Amino acid sequence: MDANEELPELVLPIEQRDHCQGPPSARYSLVEYGDFSSLHCRHVLGAVHELLRELGDDLCFAFRNFPQPKLHPLARSAAEAAEAAGLQGKFWLMHDRLLARQDELSEAVIRKLARELPVEMAEYQRDLSSGAAARRVDDDLDSAEEVGVGATPTFFVNGRLHVGEYEFLPLLEALRATAPK
Repeated sequence: MDANEELPELVLPIEQRDHCQGPPSARYSLVEYGDFSSLHCRHVLGAVHELLRELGDDLCFAFRNFPQPKLHPLARSAAEAAEAAGLQGKFWLMHDRLLARQDELSEAVIRKLARELPVEMAEYQRDLSSGAAARRVDDDLDSAEEVGVGATPTFFVNGRLHVGEYEFLPLLEALRATAPK
């Protein structure tokens, strides 16, 4: 990308339907389009947790699904499982467990992780079979397509595409450099 070229902006800003850590009104925003089967997404989780610790309520981190089933056959199933858990307020528990157990993901492991959550399993299964969880994933995919997301992780820092490293310090510097005044 040319240095003078304007970076893409989020078409869909952080809203109530997003899974957020930190208040949506925070000074800084970080949106990740991720895939639960991507090694890179698991790798950046530490940097994101460090940013949340460092910035506290000044940061709103939102995760949006961008499963890539051609690269990761279980990516879509994992995303739908996280969304089904999210419909009961347990998205982040499932998010962290899926990434932590990424190397051993299978349909059976995904079901086991869901059973270990404090969720109502009948409701969880209904949300999967009814398509409610799939629609949430599709909404994220639609928003990703609108802004040209092509790989994971893709970050938007304060509403603009982040081009650069996904480590703690570069992300922190980008957040501070582009914060609204």
